Amino acid sequence: MSGRREFSGFPGGPLVADVYGPEGAPAVLLLHGGGQTRHAWGNAAQVLGAAGWYTVALDLPGHGESAWASDGDYRIETLARTMCNVWRQLGRPLAVVGASLGGLASMAAVGLPDAPPINALVLVDIAPRMEEAGVDRIVSFMRAKPEGFVSLEEAAQHIAAYRGKPMTGPLEGLKKNLRLNAQGRWIWHWDPLMMSESNHNHRRDAESYERALRGLQAPTLLIRGQRSDVITKEDAEALVKTLPQARFVDLRDAGHMIAGDANDAFTASVRDFLSEVMPPSSVPAAAMN
Repeated sequence: MSGRREFSGFPGGPLVADVYGPEGAPAVLLLHGGGQTRHAWGNAAQVLGAAGWYTVALDLPGHGESAWASDGDYRIETLARTMCNVWRQLGRPLAVVGASLGGLASMAAVGLPDAPPINALVLVDIAPRMEEAGVDRIVSFMRAKPEGFVSLEEAAQHIAAYRGKPMTGPLEGLKKNLRLNAQGRWIWHWDPLMMSESNHNHRRDAESYERALRGLQAPTLLIRGQRSDVITKEDAEALVKTLPQARFVDLRDAGHMIAGDANDAFTASVRDFLSEVMPPSSVPAAAMN
């Protein structure tokens, strides 16, 4: 089964998601990175849904078809509270998979006093401790070209320069991340205020994420791309040492955008982990938080 679902709890309006798999099954919530949309997961959502989990690929606030903040507030605290609202609507059992900004919001959310407990957490190339150079490269990419692109070809060249390899697949696929404005230029499908200083300057506080994670008992998996410039192997190992049920996987041939670089390996890693800690048919007591 597949369909569309909207979630409340964000001050700007509803959040939009694609859903796959049987309703009533343990839920898996996929939270993409900054500047992406719910389509960034490739076929991962469909595979997890077909395997028996109720899989929800959400457009984060200010991204894709989800509402933009009427007051321009996308601070990490605001995103974290919004994620908790979504978690409550999904209920339990629940696993959260967060890439980059989605992972930062998830880490911050689990530390909130009223955060609903989750059964598992998967962090996708993100950890409390990040490499400044890699983060700055993302910020530069996202803040570039505020006027948009003349064509999809120009946008593809911009993306390829960031990723360090040419894009594959039809250019039409870029329409999931870009929209045509009134001036006839292709602009990103997210609110530019997402990267304002007031919203962005709180997102690098490693100690706050470590404090937030301190009480987390749910099994945790960190998936890192071996070519990542955002977190190093040492950053990943530091996270594993601080959490009682954490492990990490290093994926070959993948950079920061793991689901795009190595989708099959990424999906298999998530599926194998969740099959152990939160199988679609039942929830082991050890996975309860």
